[in-house]
Amino acid sequence: MAKIRLATVWLDGCSGCHMSFLDMDERLIEIASKVEVVCSPYVDAKEFPANVDLAIVEGAVSSEEDLEKLLKIRKNSKIVLALGDCGVTGNVSAMRNLVGLEASFKHAYDDLSDANKGVRPSREVPKQLERVSAQHERVFIDRFLPGCPPPADAIYHILLSLIEGKEYDIFNHTRFGK
Repeated sequence: MAKIRLATVWLDGCSGCHMSFLDMDERLIEIASKVEVVCSPYVDAKEFPANVDLAIVEGAVSSEEDLEKLLKIRKNSKIVLALGDCGVTGNVSAMRNLVGLEASFKHAYDDLSDANKGVRPSREVPKQLERVSAQHERVFIDRFLPGCPPPADAIYHILLSLIEGKEYDIFNHTRFGK
């Protein structure tokens, strides 16, 4: 069986989903034998390539940079898996939608700061979108795996199913043929 081209990316989130991915422990060796990792925070290749078979995307879309990444991922990937609650619903990242972008920045930099009160970051911060969104609000997503973070067992089973070209039912953790 030819190895599939796998990419993992995180947008606006805590990276907990990628940590849960690593919690697959020795099963990572099995997955690694079936994939070629072409882009990931875990490897040197950080630029998203063309012809990706499976892209695993963690996090919500909160900045123009996130949106550009997600559009490129969708354009260059056969299957996109939204990983974790931030990717599926916006979760914690989307809480700023309740009060708005400027009110969130004011609270963070003015109200809560003891040192440097009112001073915004001096280095360039990606331009924030007015509204944080789940991935599927911006592009078509093929598969969803919710959880904060999703358990390593669920990540393993959905990855194995996608690699083998089978469907996976996240609600009862069973695989069934196409």
